[in-house]
Amino acid sequence: MDKAKENNLYDVVKDFDEAMLVTYSTRGIHARPMAIARLNEGMGAYLLTDLNSVKVEEINVNPHALLTFQSARKFATVSGELTIVSDRALIETLWKDIWKIWFPLGKSDPNIALLKFTANEGEFWDNAGIQGIKYVYSAAKAYVAGERPKSDAQQHSKVNL
Repeated sequence: MDKAKENNLYDVVKDFDEAMLVTYSTRGIHARPMAIARLNEGMGAYLLTDLNSVKVEEINVNPHALLTFQSARKFATVSGELTIVSDRALIETLWKDIWKIWFPLGKSDPNIALLKFTANEGEFWDNAGIQGIKYVYSAAKAYVAGERPKSDAQQHSKVNL
């Protein structure tokens, strides 16, 4: 594993508050935005959920999942597996008052659980900073020439976690 690339992946997504969680059901693929309770440098994450949600049923059948992150200039996907965690002390530690929107009873709500995401592999595209300037230049040059921009102008990396 290339530690520098792994850290770059974390650097790309560390400021995200939400991610799209993709799970698999008997009906197909299901995606939804999720609040990130905690994201670790190794791309492990905790997400908040309701024990009565459809995603809990899906995870019990198939724990494989994908997290996707997107901003104006940064994109990432991380594949891994989910487990359901009902550790009240951990929920207490990670609790954010904004989550009262979904859990009006607060952190003591008996239906709150965490989804522990264990990452296997990730990919990211970072068009920020100098890489973004290079890509914009490459794209403009290609547009004028009627060609496609060279994709190496943006940073794309695949990381085994």
